[in-house]
Amino acid sequence: MRLLLVTVLALGLATVVGVGTTWMTATKGTDLGTLTIGSWIARPKTGTADIDPYSRATIVRNGELPIGTGDGVAFTTATDDRKKPLDGRCDVVLSGVTPPARFWTLTLYDGRGHLVANSLQRYGFTSQEILRAADGSFEIHVASRSRAGNWLPTGGIERYALMLRLYDTPVGVATRSQREAPMPAIVTLGCPS
Repeated sequence: MRLLLVTVLALGLATVVGVGTTWMTATKGTDLGTLTIGSWIARPKTGTADIDPYSRATIVRNGELPIGTGDGVAFTTATDDRKKPLDGRCDVVLSGVTPPARFWTLTLYDGRGHLVANSLQRYGFTSQEILRAADGSFEIHVASRSRAGNWLPTGGIERYALMLRLYDTPVGVATRSQREAPMPAIVTLGCPS
């Protein structure tokens, strides 16, 4: 009788741990095949047949449509370069250049993956509409209040994420460093008190 009780308890504990671990990896994702450059994170294998089962479950759960490796790669970030969470009440500046790509988009999302509502109905920028300096670099202000130049309104939400999609780019599974793929710097300049 005691052996049966211990067996049932062990099976119950194993079930709870297994279901909990599966739920966590399907919700939060895994670091398998992750490419990290600065605060930017990409999973280049997401659009391939080589995707791990946990990432596949995350995509199915979230209803995402990943970019295929032959088409490009998507980088996301929810923090600045100092690992401070991106806050829509603060002034954040993205500056620098992007890796070589035929076309790119930068989009702002809330914590649930939805576009952030704002009065201008501006949700992002493309490589074709961005204002650049003579050397090809750019500066994008992500803030709740209007800024001169490239301004992406946050609507004042507390937390947000940025997604930089690079289309027709050599950046991918073999990329390992900032030198190979120069990503824009992300700096929080100030937050209102």
